[in-house]
Amino acid sequence: MSQTVIIANNRFGLGARPGDLDRREDPRDWLLEQLSTHAEPGPAVRALPRTPEVLAEVQTLRREQQASSGADAPDIVRRYSRAVRSHYLEQTTARYAAAAATDRPFRERLVHLWANHFAVSADKQPVPAIAGLFENEAIRPHVTGSFADLLIAAERHPAMLLYLDNAQSIGPNSTLGTRARRRGRRNPGLNENLAREILELHTLGVSGGYSQGDVVSLAEAITGWSIGGAGQRGRFAEGTPGTFEFREMIHEPGAKTVLGKRYPDAGLDQGLAILRDLATHPSTARHVCTKLVRHFVADAPPPELVDRLTATWLGNDGELGAVYADLLRAPEAWTDTDRKYKSPHDFVVSTLRALDRIPDDSRFVVNALDLMGQTPWRPGSPAGWPDTAAEWGGADSLYKRIEWSDSVARLAGKRTDPVALGDAVLGSSFSNHSRTWISRAESRVQGLTLLLASPDFQRR
Repeated sequence: MSQTVIIANNRFGLGARPGDLDRREDPRDWLLEQLSTHAEPGPAVRALPRTPEVLAEVQTLRREQQASSGADAPDIVRRYSRAVRSHYLEQTTARYAAAAATDRPFRERLVHLWANHFAVSADKQPVPAIAGLFENEAIRPHVTGSFADLLIAAERHPAMLLYLDNAQSIGPNSTLGTRARRRGRRNPGLNENLAREILELHTLGVSGGYSQGDVVSLAEAITGWSIGGAGQRGRFAEGTPGTFEFREMIHEPGAKTVLGKRYPDAGLDQGLAILRDLATHPSTARHVCTKLVRHFVADAPPPELVDRLTATWLGNDGELGAVYADLLRAPEAWTDTDRKYKSPHDFVVSTLRALDRIPDDSRFVVNALDLMGQTPWRPGSPAGWPDTAAEWGGADSLYKRIEWSDSVARLAGKRTDPVALGDAVLGSSFSNHSRTWISRAESRVQGLTLLLASPDFQRR
């Protein structure tokens, strides 16, 4: 088997399953085919409820919780917590079942990559109840289209609007802001969180050439980007519960200038026009292409490859398919000299695929990733999870991986030949050194522990 087959499965994919390395088609064609065909998510993902339904449920419970007192209060708190936790676990189980079973692992890896680029963190209520739905609704449909469409879908999703506090950001000179000022009431005011992260993380990058004035102008342009009704009061109760709602009454009127370009007041379309221009800006192209090369090629992205992909981005107006195709054609992407160290997420997914196991216990994956420090959809900041070995290495991290490998081996090891499994999922990347030590193990359980914890399996 060729080295390209192994790299296609274990670097661009999510880890080989037994039999995956035996495919006869050209590995690049196999990866490209995953981008060109419509792909339905797995049945567990398709069965999930939609964001409006979930938000209507949990926001109603949250409102009851805030209004409750006395003996009823603890019961309502428990009901709210159970509902949020139930949705979070259901979405986590669906995500990892889809990753374990998919025949389009490159496409699925792109879903995970972009969900981390547009990170929402489930440590802020009610985001835990809809973080997985954000991935399925805003990210999944757009991973092979234009970056502009992906960007707009991510910024308009209720999870992002709630996480970065834009749903009730009020323009100082908007209808509501002006009315509050005339009545002597405190204006909740403009919130810059989402605008700042759009510029710093989602598009231009921290060195992308924007100013604080650009942050303010973008924040003003996206005032009114809000959510319909669920859990809101007064004028914020308008609209279909749990869906994107543009509220003209809180939109800051007037033209806005971002990166030297003037955008006339056009309500919702003003913010959309700015995002479309940001999507094709040279700084955005370089920032995002650097992240793509870091993820798929090396922790220290080769500058020449970043330059080529940036040119492809700009020459194709941010069409992601063209960028992926050039990445797959790049010789730097197919070298085995600088393999990536797996994040805990990658390690767990590749283990599931190697053992051909679809998790049916919602606690299995969450507990594993809790142990190794990468709890699903909980990066703790809008920057998302890191993507370099320096962030995931270290003695404590390795010990926890060994600990989890041992627990998995005790479940599956007695009926698994670890040497044969290493050959099946690692191919020629399975070193003679590792093979020797695993073959000398006292039992299959110990041998499987050694395989999963080996340097060969820990890298992709």
